[in-house]
Amino acid sequence: MSARFQELDHRQTPLGELTLRRRLEPGTGREIHEIKLNEEFLMSSLFTVAEVELANLALAELPGDDLTVVVGGLGLGYTAQTVLEHENVASLLVVDALGEVIEWHQQGLIPAGRTLAADERCELVHGDFFALTRSGQGYDAATPGREFDAIIVDIDHSPRHLLHPTNADFYTVEGAHRLAGLLESGGIFALWSNDPPETEYTDTLAAVFTDVRAEVVSFPNPLQGTDSTNTVYLARRR
Repeated sequence: MSARFQELDHRQTPLGELTLRRRLEPGTGREIHEIKLNEEFLMSSLFTVAEVELANLALAELPGDDLTVVVGGLGLGYTAQTVLEHENVASLLVVDALGEVIEWHQQGLIPAGRTLAADERCELVHGDFFALTRSGQGYDAATPGREFDAIIVDIDHSPRHLLHPTNADFYTVEGAHRLAGLLESGGIFALWSNDPPETEYTDTLAAVFTDVRAEVVSFPNPLQGTDSTNTVYLARRR
């Protein structure tokens, strides 16, 4: 690696070749952390606005204290870290299928890992979020079927562009029913997508949830010299 790029770790996983690297942003010298799966970027700290807004938009829908939250997908930890910035959150489970990513946080190789490890409200869970949803037993092994105030998901690129084909059933009406069964009455589901809003998916959610909407989040893209957008889907259990 050059002086600008440092490979912090490299692992072979069932999903492919996983790499954590750190680089310096040209011009500013700012440290950027990136996770790649094979040749695809899973996450970059250069673009975090939508990951932060994902958590903020979800929790803005929930008044009251002692909120229980699940985040599906750990990545670089920005969504989980933002959840913990809300003082009315009592507990947070962060579910990730890649034990290597959890280890990187626990070892402090990813900056957010230190924040997550220091907060007693937070627990990192090694597991397949989609399989746990499908099982009906949910995300808390100690309390099967436990319901949560918010389930926030940032794993696939979008409801159409999946990291693995087996995730597809999550984005069906049946998948939405299973997810709703793991939310408290009035609880919020929030999903990040790299693609523009898809009417087909909002219609799927509307078959099960109420108050369904898609929020477009804009942010500067210094690589292209323009703004980019992501989508946050929001829905409430009836």
